Amino acid sequence: MAGASDILTIRSTRRAWALVTPALIVLALAAIGPLLVVLVYSFLTAGEYGGVEWTFSTDGWFKVLFERDIFDDTLTLADAHLTIFWRSVSLSLVTTVLTFLAGFPTAWFIATRAPQQRAFWLFLITIPFWTNLLVRTFAINQVIRNEGLLNTALLSLGVISQPLQMTYTQGALLIGMVYVYLPLMVLPLYAALERFDPRLLEAGYDLYASRWQVLTRIILPISRPGIVAGSILVFVPCLGAYVTPRILGGGKMMMLGNFIELQFGQGRNWPLGAALSIVLLVIVTLALLVYVRTLSRENRHG
Repeated sequence: MAGASDILTIRSTRRAWALVTPALIVLALAAIGPLLVVLVYSFLTAGEYGGVEWTFSTDGWFKVLFERDIFDDTLTLADAHLTIFWRSVSLSLVTTVLTFLAGFPTAWFIATRAPQQRAFWLFLITIPFWTNLLVRTFAINQVIRNEGLLNTALLSLGVISQPLQMTYTQGALLIGMVYVYLPLMVLPLYAALERFDPRLLEAGYDLYASRWQVLTRIILPISRPGIVAGSILVFVPCLGAYVTPRILGGGKMMMLGNFIELQFGQGRNWPLGAALSIVLLVIVTLALLVYVRTLSRENRHG
């Protein structure tokens, strides 16, 4: 009996590997392969007119954080690069916080509707995904520009005497990214709040808890997996955003995605662009590890 059971186990394992092998091949060719090419490029020498020369060099990684003066060859920190890094991380964090502040009440509202009404509200949330990101970003630009809908309304109401300069500022980037990534925060929060037992609220109020205590000690802890998932889904694409900063920033508010594109394009420094891409990948991987650790901790505590 033991021999027959082992044979069945081996056959089952082989069948499972046979089923998963095509997906692994596609993953290796379409994801891991290009990443390995980028990693190799980061250790090569930049070509004179773009591309790379097949000579080993760490100059690309060196220039991520440092630069040499063209006159006396002194070594200094690459302030422009650090500014772009800080802007990308800080704007991504602020966008994540703002989408949570706007998305949590929205998700709570949807989750507390009658079951037959929730599909309609979720339908409204997912409508922006039907439109291309570029179109949505141009739409936001038309709203906040000097002659846009917002300034026109404020001028007609007499709130302001001259148009507010919002385009090509960090405020414009925040408005655009919050609008673009808000559904990615609402949907995980809704998934967590949908399973919320309203009897817990009644128990909290019966124990004389205030509304703030009910929110912080009952609702938020239970919805923590949705909060973490939504934060990751917003933070990761914000960090590598290209279209929204390019249009709403006008080249003045460059973020990491735009800086990487610049190195592969006009900068003609492919090793530096490849090194920056790997740095971005590492930051995203660290964010995903935080998410995985948080979920595993939630599972251990039930």
